[in-house]
Amino acid sequence: MVQSLNYLKETASQTAGPYVHIGLAPGAAGFDIYANELGRDITGPNAKGDRITVTGTVSDGTGAPVKDVLIEVWQANADGVYPGEGHVEGGFRGFGRAIPDFDSGVFTFETIKPGAVAASNGKPMAPHINLWLVARGINVGLNTRMYFGDETEANAADPVLGLIEQVRRRDTLIARPDGSTYHFDICLQGDAETVFFDI
Repeated sequence: MVQSLNYLKETASQTAGPYVHIGLAPGAAGFDIYANELGRDITGPNAKGDRITVTGTVSDGTGAPVKDVLIEVWQANADGVYPGEGHVEGGFRGFGRAIPDFDSGVFTFETIKPGAVAASNGKPMAPHINLWLVARGINVGLNTRMYFGDETEANAADPVLGLIEQVRRRDTLIARPDGSTYHFDICLQGDAETVFFDI
């Protein structure tokens, strides 16, 4: 006997769940199950450009670190070209995944500093890295960008940054340089909330 659909209850909606980082970045979570895990190597060994390290935290509205977040990274190469949109050097993927350290809540990834990318109107955008976040409690992934604090002139002319009227809000997208390391904190809500994009 077939049960009428009128009697079935709707399946409960779920957020990404507390184990998204394990499922999508198992090596970083301590599970060495793949020889070549997707997202571990953003640039490949032959990428030209300046090698950099990006580090930071993701915090909730109370300022507590979110330790179960998954951050997907995608970027252009040093010439400002994305894979699939033009010639990039062999091995350059332009994509990676990072998760925070489970004790400290600090995330870190290594890459190269990207070049300026042309916007749809042909004007150059300042060098930036695109970030997508998903974690427990986030129903739809959050998109943001990380710009470089040592690219003042390019940032001032960037068409996307220019859309953000409040300088204080614009500053939430700027990473602080310290040699070859850039520190970038992401705040999910509250007074210091990072700018997120609806794309």
